[in-house]
Amino acid sequence: MEEADRAAAVAAVRDLLRIGSAAEDGLLGALVGEAFDLAERFTGQVLIERAVNERIAADGNWRRLAATPVRAISAVSADGVALPGDAYAVDIDGDADGWVRVSGSPRVVTVALTAGLASGWGELPSAIRGGIVRLAAFRFDARDGGEAAPAAVSALWRPYRRLRLVEGRRA
Repeated sequence: MEEADRAAAVAAVRDLLRIGSAAEDGLLGALVGEAFDLAERFTGQVLIERAVNERIAADGNWRRLAATPVRAISAVSADGVALPGDAYAVDIDGDADGWVRVSGSPRVVTVALTAGLASGWGELPSAIRGGIVRLAAFRFDARDGGEAAPAAVSALWRPYRRLRLVEGRRA
């Protein structure tokens, strides 16, 4: 999470908790980071756009990239050397899943891509932002207790959850 995005999220948590000073910003920033990571794991998506490198098998079959939604696939390399364009094919499907097929000799390749649901904190859907803010605020208030996180958080994120029940295949 970029520093500007973290600062905007911390400000939102401060507003929710009605904290007027920046004295707790270090702790709030850590809690926002935890809540953000949990939101990404829960939704199965990269929430704010960033560069990602993934290693995949290069066996001639189409391989779906784990990071989603994919905005761009910029390079495919083996052992740090870019592969020629005719050695691989890439596609981003209608669900914003990235696919790569590599033919040739390398057994494993690294795919450089950009993934993210939004370009920054302000562009995230309000339900995702609200869940992150509520979870961070809850964790701040419940530092001494063992209470469970509010169910409203997962309810806010659930519409954005991407589940894969079966490994997809491409012809």
